[in-house]
Amino acid sequence: MLNLVLSVTLKAIPLSEKIVSSKRTIKQGINPPANPPPWRILLVEDNEVNRQMLNDYLVYCGFQVQGLADGTELFQALAGFQPHLILLDLKLPDVDGYTLLQHIKQRADFQHIPVIVVSAFAFRTDQQRALSLGASRYFVKPVNLGDLILAIEDELSSSIT
Repeated sequence: MLNLVLSVTLKAIPLSEKIVSSKRTIKQGINPPANPPPWRILLVEDNEVNRQMLNDYLVYCGFQVQGLADGTELFQALAGFQPHLILLDLKLPDVDGYTLLQHIKQRADFQHIPVIVVSAFAFRTDQQRALSLGASRYFVKPVNLGDLILAIEDELSSSIT
């Protein structure tokens, strides 16, 4: 029997460190900000592993998160949790995410909430449909968590200005 030990060293880079590109400023690293605002994110994802992984990562980054496994309680969660942003999967067991997105954007009390779609649907037509229904951004799974956090931060900062 062979016993192996794996050792990994990670370098932490604060979010405050930036690299300036010609188009925009890109934050580097995945550490949570020192004093994050109490942003609330509603995560609608039916896959338990994906939902838990995203939930844990978002909490680690300083967000308050409520996860839903389907869309049945979406509007109750929107009213009660009052999220600043929604992460929405499109393939849900009870109703498709397109329908939920359309209903969110048709409701005056919720249409201001940015919706970022995180889906396994990789076709351009899926992306165009979601964006035309009001999604702010579209990510194809597996998602790069650093890119997702940058998009979330960008949407949240845009929503307060």
